[in-house]
Amino acid sequence: MSNKTFAYLRVSSKDQNEARQLKEILDLGINERDIFIDKESGKDFNRPQYQALKQCLREGDLLYIKSIDRFGRNSKEIKREWEDITQNIKSDIKVLDMPLLDTTQHKDTLGTFVSDLVLQVLAFVSERERDNILQRQAEGIAVAKVQGKHLGRPNLNLGTISKQQRQILEQNYPRWKNKEITGVEFMTLLELKKNSFYKIIGEYENTL
Repeated sequence: MSNKTFAYLRVSSKDQNEARQLKEILDLGINERDIFIDKESGKDFNRPQYQALKQCLREGDLLYIKSIDRFGRNSKEIKREWEDITQNIKSDIKVLDMPLLDTTQHKDTLGTFVSDLVLQVLAFVSERERDNILQRQAEGIAVAKVQGKHLGRPNLNLGTISKQQRQILEQNYPRWKNKEITGVEFMTLLELKKNSFYKIIGEYENTL
């Protein structure tokens, strides 16, 4: 029976920094190569590093998680994954922010019942928090639309492209017209999608 120790960390986007979680895990003495980090939403468990971690877990191993909301945001899936790891794979899990969720302890019937209850409550809270975040985002978008604010990337046109894009356009337009480069190559150089590309080309041709 192996006795490897792993850790799983998750932040919800590439803009968020996992450094705080990582330091706490490293302070436990866990080898960095045994720490799996996803920068993904917690809506489901189709995350590359989480799936890689599960391939490594064996009976008798120990998995550290910072908190249940870092594990996931869907209460049914949290419970299913927890049971898969602890009952099918037969690894243990410790949740740092909730000492009651420690399958190396509380092996008796009452302890297991309490842990299971705490897990279900925290999983539900985590899911509700995600729902609330999504609702606040939707409300914010609705308010912004009412106020006439444009969300997302501004509409591109000849006047809004960058100076660098303008230079690339002027340098390569003759090459494109002479069929020295394809439209796809020209779009790639300009970093434009098809619709924006032809719109800007049309505007540019009107200035010639």
